[in-house]
Amino acid sequence: MEEIVRLRKHGASIAVIEMADRAGRNTFTPALVGGLGVALQRIDADADVKVVVIHGFDAIFCAGGTLEELLTLAEHKTTFDAHEFYRALLDCKWPVVAAMQGHALGGGLVFGLYADLVVLSQESIYAANFMKYGFTPGMGATLVLPMKLGAGLAAEMMFSAKGFHGGALRERGVGFPITPRAETIPAALKLAEELAEKPAGALRMLKQALNRPLIAALPEAVAQEKAMHEASFAEPDIAARIASRFGR
Repeated sequence: MEEIVRLRKHGASIAVIEMADRAGRNTFTPALVGGLGVALQRIDADADVKVVVIHGFDAIFCAGGTLEELLTLAEHKTTFDAHEFYRALLDCKWPVVAAMQGHALGGGLVFGLYADLVVLSQESIYAANFMKYGFTPGMGATLVLPMKLGAGLAAEMMFSAKGFHGGALRERGVGFPITPRAETIPAALKLAEELAEKPAGALRMLKQALNRPLIAALPEAVAQEKAMHEASFAEPDIAARIASRFGR
């Protein structure tokens, strides 16, 4: 059976997580979410780790919620913050570099942007496509996207639900390195190597300091997003809209 989440070491102090759910196309399947949880637990227990790099496979970084998950949300059977998985990279005690070498859609984009450093691919598509399905963004998107991408671009991405190639994001002034896809993971590993040269304690303190505004503001943003979900998922035929547009 193919391993869904692979964990390896790059040198002594860099942990590398590969999301490789080919059957699920790196959507938030139980196997992917569970595998990521196990990998992060192993990293937390490794006394040598100081930096984490996470990436996807081929042309996919992370495609967000599964159809089943979105329909479960629409039926009010769960909420996106039920297990706080969405903020796993933020809660990791070590700096995380997200090598977003492939497409990142919806919750998959938000998930990656919780990393401390991000490298994008110029060929890949990045989309906050929640509104395509008729419901408002979740997972802290209304806070994280403006903080990481800028208010104007984040608003356009969320309202329009359209995808942007990495090259287009470069033209819009996104402050992340944007490389050809083949160079995205190597560029992220180089960043991680630079971080790994620093003392572990200083890395942890700086991560905490830089993320303090996000951590402080996140509960209010999540509460507001959950309230909007209650309303938007109550719209007529929302489940049919999700089912008809999923994967398109």
